Amino acid sequence: MTHKLIVVRDLARLRRQVAQYRKAGEAVALVPTMGALHDGHLSLVRAARRKAKRIIVSIFVNPTQFAPTEDFKSYPRTFEADIAALREVGADVVWNPPVEVMYPRDFVTRIVLEGPATAGLEDASRPHFFGGVTTIVCKLLLQCLPDVAIFGEKDYQQLKVVAQMAKDLNIPSRIVGAPTVREKDGLAMSSRNAYLSDQERALAPLLHQVLRDCAARIGAGERAAGVLAKGRKTIARGGFVLDYLELRNAETLAPATTDAGALRLLVAAKLGKTRLIDNIAVRRK
Repeated sequence: MTHKLIVVRDLARLRRQVAQYRKAGEAVALVPTMGALHDGHLSLVRAARRKAKRIIVSIFVNPTQFAPTEDFKSYPRTFEADIAALREVGADVVWNPPVEVMYPRDFVTRIVLEGPATAGLEDASRPHFFGGVTTIVCKLLLQCLPDVAIFGEKDYQQLKVVAQMAKDLNIPSRIVGAPTVREKDGLAMSSRNAYLSDQERALAPLLHQVLRDCAARIGAGERAAGVLAKGRKTIARGGFVLDYLELRNAETLAPATTDAGALRLLVAAKLGKTRLIDNIAVRRK
């Protein structure tokens, strides 16, 4: 039997649907996406299913998180395939608002960020990004009022920024991270992987290989500075233009030494025209 999936584009209808779930005593989970869904996104829906009876998946390509030089117009849009995949995986509602619903002509409010949003990682390369992300996520949380919202750990800094935003603004939704889903060769799944040429796709797993090697060496007690310097050279020799390869405190994203609590390695680099990001926990031996 095909799972019933409702596509909603009107805010009043969305709120009526959520109210119906609440009246029935059913917990609600939100999975925010920009569409072009892959197995990584679908794993978030499955994770949401373990935490709530009803699953809302938003599909909205958010213009405010793209700089004028970035790929908003060319960002992959595969709505019909997305709907088929979400029906198969058992989502209940797709919230697919038009731009004028999310950003009316008189919309003027923005969120100003500090803390993990100013860690010198994604924010250094894309200073506009987290303002756009938190604005749209805040709106989605207030529109859907979920008990829990699921975000992938591939976008690790984003996960930390959103969690801090929800905490600071007293939004009563629990923000939960779900593990990164990878291809067989280790490449983190991303909608932007579709931009890679065949040759670039063959080179792309090097980022994860470097992360694993660096994490193993740091976990075994090698000095982080030397390990990271070698890793950066390996990435550059592999044909990437490196934005950063950094060791950070896993909670605050502040620069870290190997004795500073839980640790996370984070990387971002361009391969041709495609910008790839990844991260990995450091396990001490």
